[in-house]
Amino acid sequence: MPTTDTSPRITNVSWGRLEIANGAENGAQSFKDAKLYPGGARAWDWNETGTSHAPGIQPADVEELLDHGASVVVLSRGMNRRLQVKDETLDMLDEAGVETHVLQTEQAVERYNELQAADEPVGGLFHSTC
Repeated sequence: MPTTDTSPRITNVSWGRLEIANGAENGAQSFKDAKLYPGGARAWDWNETGTSHAPGIQPADVEELLDHGASVVVLSRGMNRRLQVKDETLDMLDEAGVETHVLQTEQAVERYNELQAADEPVGGLFHSTC
């Protein structure tokens, strides 16, 4: 689904905190773990899909990003790279033709912001601790 909504910008990341600018009308938000997508952001509650560090990010975790029109997805593995990504998740994104970046959190934030600044319909999952 094509979208004209822009993805929110990440303004700061530190241990346990990700700060997001959602535009003038929506102000700023902060999260421990976040889902960002064209048109918005929300807390990423791992309990919704049973996510844990291992086996990691599941297909159900990224479906919402695609539903909001993301054609590029950035997945953060945590500050210390403890969060894994299931092979099924990467396979699903590949089959959908979605460009995917899997990076340490600070690197993921940098890449996400580059894509966001280029007006790419980018989505991301960000884990701000381990």
